[in-house]
Amino acid sequence: MKRNYAIVVLILVTFFVISFLTNILGALNPNVSSSYTLSETMAGFLPFAFFIAYGVMSIPSGVLLEKWGEKRMMILAFFFAFAGALIFALAPSFNVFVVSLFTIGTGMAVLQVVINPLLRVAGGEEHFAFNSVLAQLIFGLASFISPQMYTYLVTNISKGETAKPFIGLMSDLVSNSFPWVSVYWVFALMSVVMMVIILFVKFPKVELQEDEKVGSKESYVELFANKYVILYFLGIFAYVGTEQGISYWMSKFLSNYHGFDPETVGADAVSYFWGLMTIGGILGLILLKLIDSKIVLRYFTILAILSVTAGLFGGAEVSLWAFPIAGFFLSVMYPVIMSLGLNSVKKHHGSFAGILMTGIAGGAVVQILIGGLSDLTSLKVGMMFLYITMGYILSISFWAKPIINNKTVSIKDIFKS
Repeated sequence: MKRNYAIVVLILVTFFVISFLTNILGALNPNVSSSYTLSETMAGFLPFAFFIAYGVMSIPSGVLLEKWGEKRMMILAFFFAFAGALIFALAPSFNVFVVSLFTIGTGMAVLQVVINPLLRVAGGEEHFAFNSVLAQLIFGLASFISPQMYTYLVTNISKGETAKPFIGLMSDLVSNSFPWVSVYWVFALMSVVMMVIILFVKFPKVELQEDEKVGSKESYVELFANKYVILYFLGIFAYVGTEQGISYWMSKFLSNYHGFDPETVGADAVSYFWGLMTIGGILGLILLKLIDSKIVLRYFTILAILSVTAGLFGGAEVSLWAFPIAGFFLSVMYPVIMSLGLNSVKKHHGSFAGILMTGIAGGAVVQILIGGLSDLTSLKVGMMFLYITMGYILSISFWAKPIINNKTVSIKDIFKS
């Protein structure tokens, strides 16, 4: 089959946009909390509203994909993102923000279901692994850039730098007391551009493989009878809860405990968290070719626990770097847990993947728990809940018994002629 590289580029751009819209919340947290005078529990409700959409929409999106096709589903997804961003940009109240985040999250959940099978067909099965890694690197790049964009907009709007490109327009659209809302005007614009591009792109016909199909009701019943399905669902739940628990709360922690400016230093810390996660992912790819994935998961998790500990209990400069460095060690967790899980069942991989995707809702629930604990005690104690989620991830490296282990090569094999 002829490869469609225009679609591959479109998918890579889509990964960029998904990340750009998703991973801004951590940088926004301090400003949002201040603007609406939120308790920590209510601040935790914002990522809950976003990530619960994954729990609600992942499996239904798979069903709709088979009926409607990739093009219509992608346009629908970006329409959700556009509508969610626009309603909040026009009416920036807290209640509207919650609805907006769920609406944008719904769009992102739909896109996650659509683009992986499409990437396999458009780029070729033989290049799927490479293209998937490339997509993750672009995803990480967007996560790095997004907080930097936020800093640029907020600091320049606050200073009244209306002569700078785009700042004058944004200054007219947002209130001086809510400069961070400008981010959602950018999101609305990006979503419109993506809808227009997709409208004029011809999509290839995608035949879903068995491991990409949603599956029957019977397949879910059979899977839920397998304890490992539940255990790996909890693994993804714990991972996304950990990832978002660090990235969402770190800027506020650095502001509350060490006095760092959340609009500059705090946003940079969030940006570096995602940047280091991308770099860690590259190293992880190499290590997974040399070492059993359970061992890689075990030691990276231990180092992540140590990094979070340094962030919570270290001095200002130590804390400023420890949280982003934790991102480096989190980098291997998601792909390793996913692969261990999918390699632990003999059939119904598509249904199992759908179940694992709903585990992304961990990014919702864990933030509510951290926020609630923070209101009862302190943010530092609230963030210590991450020891439970990281401890569970660490346990996977001991009890996982995949049917197929990741293939490794020895140093001797590498240099063998």
